[in-house]
Amino acid sequence: MAISKEKKDALIKQYATHEGDTGSTQVQVAVLTAEINELNAHLKEHKHDYSSQRGLMKKIGHRRNLLGYLRRTDLPAYRELIKSLGLRR
Repeated sequence: MAISKEKKDALIKQYATHEGDTGSTQVQVAVLTAEINELNAHLKEHKHDYSSQRGLMKKIGHRRNLLGYLRRTDLPAYRELIKSLGLRR
């Protein structure tokens, strides 16, 4: 259920703010969004997998906190990130 290393590396490369950046808020949100999408697909097929459902809720909460932090500290980066990830329809 975890995203592949290649997909994660591609996301890190796309959203990194500088070379070697793996921990910036933008990168963390992008990786969490990919993991959330994978878990959503898994849960559509396996409706009674409550452990994965709990993990999904934890990831959504973590992403929400990171987005709130990014919104408070760097509003233009926040707007660009949610637009590129397709969040907040």
